[in-house]
Amino acid sequence: MKTMILAAIITAAGFAQTSEVGSRVENQQDRIAQGVRSGSLTAGETSNLERKESSINQDVRTDRQLNGGHLTGQEKQIVNQQQNRMSNQIYQDKHNAATPHYGNNEVGARRDNQQDRIANGIQSGKLNAGQTARLERNQAAINQETRTDRNLNGGHLTQGEKGQINRQQNVQSRKIYKAKHS
Repeated sequence: MKTMILAAIITAAGFAQTSEVGSRVENQQDRIAQGVRSGSLTAGETSNLERKESSINQDVRTDRQLNGGHLTGQEKQIVNQQQNRMSNQIYQDKHNAATPHYGNNEVGARRDNQQDRIANGIQSGKLNAGQTARLERNQAAINQETRTDRNLNGGHLTQGEKGQINRQQNVQSRKIYKAKHS
């Protein structure tokens, strides 16, 4: 199973990773997916982590292209340090007090469903770090708008606001589908 996930990540990343670098990428993606699924990572935290992971992956691709498909010892050391920082950031974000609070309602259930679909895409390897970062950034914006609307209305959403959020979630749903199936 992990080999299939790694193969999907390799394909999505566009370069061969047969070293410790590749296994660390896979492990960290699994940890992020678990955090999304459990709710210990908010959409904003996930977006930030995925953006950083995407940047590391891009650096590795560039370094490999410049060195005939290989990383030098110094480049491996730098990537390892970056991955160590990512690992610590994942741990900190998963264990801080930031958790999404949306209540037990249709908007909250829809948000949870979207997060589960993103987590499944991460875990299956259908979503790469860049795609996940974009999806999570969109979800974080919807979540922020929902919080703002609720704060302005004594903790509730008007019918119009619910409709608007639902339309935004529909767009987000199509983007998740498209990213996972492209």
